[in-house]
Amino acid sequence: MKRRNAYRLPFLGLCTVGLLAASWSPGAAAPVTIKFAHVATVDDSRHQAALKFKELVETRSKGTIKVEVYYGGQLGGDRDAIEGLRLGTVQMTTAGAGIYALFEPKMGITALPFLFENFEEAWKFLDGPVNAEVTKLLISKGIRGLAYWENGFRCITNSVRPIKTPEDLKGLKIRTPENPVILSTMRALGANPLPMAWAEVYVALQQGAIDGQENPIPLIYTSKLYEVQKYLAITNHVYEPLLTAISERFWQTLTPEQQKIVADAAVEAGAFHRQLVKKQTEQLVEVLKQKGMQITYPDLKPFRQAAANVRDQFVGVFGRELIDKAYGSR
Repeated sequence: MKRRNAYRLPFLGLCTVGLLAASWSPGAAAPVTIKFAHVATVDDSRHQAALKFKELVETRSKGTIKVEVYYGGQLGGDRDAIEGLRLGTVQMTTAGAGIYALFEPKMGITALPFLFENFEEAWKFLDGPVNAEVTKLLISKGIRGLAYWENGFRCITNSVRPIKTPEDLKGLKIRTPENPVILSTMRALGANPLPMAWAEVYVALQQGAIDGQENPIPLIYTSKLYEVQKYLAITNHVYEPLLTAISERFWQTLTPEQQKIVADAAVEAGAFHRQLVKKQTEQLVEVLKQKGMQITYPDLKPFRQAAANVRDQFVGVFGRELIDKAYGSR
């Protein structure tokens, strides 16, 4: 028996080596991995678009590029994810364009109040040459914008009273993102704006630490804010898209073919996301009403008048020419 085992063990070893050799080729490389982070919930359209992007990239790259989607702020808030792009610890994210203004101030241009009347006007500007030049400024910050996805028009919710005029906002503590233009807009409308990380908002509303917040209709619904907010005003005071971006450091490690796959997938997923958010915006107001929210449709003329001076406050940031081009694009 000892002699038989002595011959068997080397034989098994050779078989094992042979199998390993058959499954490995000298030119084979490990798949490139993209960590794609965002703060929205698993039910949000942003996550659906991220999964669409993942599907397109992995299919077209034939598995040579792997996309790992981290939702719900698993890798931190929007600002953390953008910092991750700069540091190379996160490869991609999609976040409100105004959040990128913390790194390149001109990225806040689309947050100017009442800039667009509808989605189509906004998309025309986003895909146009003026905004393309603004987006390119991020490259020097280590961030490359690939495509503009959708976030929608921001509306105001609160738990104190219905909003029909700017006077109704007076003294209300309203959460906003860390966006100086939105902060100034809410002050101009009479509110007391408080910047806060999105992950903290639901509990803050639930506990009464803040009175309300402002966000697009789909996010209000998917975040179940109807559970902690009674009133919704359709103000559409700010339009803010999502910029889907990639780490410039990581981008430069990709082959031209891989870059094209990733860039094309970002644009296609963005087109999918835009239509999805537009449809949801049209449908979900009624659903929120059924959930118990009281909906108001204020006359927006006094809101526009109250916020008219905000654009002048940011001439030093954006420049008069860029502001005029943005408003002139309507």
